[in-house]
Amino acid sequence: MEMKSGSCRLGLWHVHVEWSGSTVHHVRFATTGIPGNVPELIRKFCAGQRVDLTMLDCSVLHEDTVYSRIYHAVQKIPYGSTVTYGGIAQMAGTTPRVVGQAMARNPTPLVIPCHRVVAADGIGGFSPSVEIKEELLAMEKKGLRKLQLDRRTKSI
Repeated sequence: MEMKSGSCRLGLWHVHVEWSGSTVHHVRFATTGIPGNVPELIRKFCAGQRVDLTMLDCSVLHEDTVYSRIYHAVQKIPYGSTVTYGGIAQMAGTTPRVVGQAMARNPTPLVIPCHRVVAADGIGGFSPSVEIKEELLAMEKKGLRKLQLDRRTKSI
């Protein structure tokens, strides 16, 4: 299958995506864009819409490694929620330090939502900028509030 690449905006950042079919191979953040399309689900997510990015496949999830166990656990964190590095470590049978290493090496942020993994005493790190992590978490919280408001409005 043909490899495609492109970017879309996320606030002041560009999200570069390499993908083929429904498999995302690589995601990274940059200050400049590149020509080409990205999967519709990623475009919608970056536009602030609540979508399920677990519908996209990642090749790293098919490996049998401690990192793939960590990535599977991280994919289960609900939209708008966070779990500590220690919490993910317990789920994956490893240590918080290894979880941090896996998050730093995550080839597909957003699809494997490493921004939802936080330190016990703060937000934790994020490459290339912790401001992206803050923006993603704020966007998801806003999306959840909107969903809750819409549900209350419909039930009235």
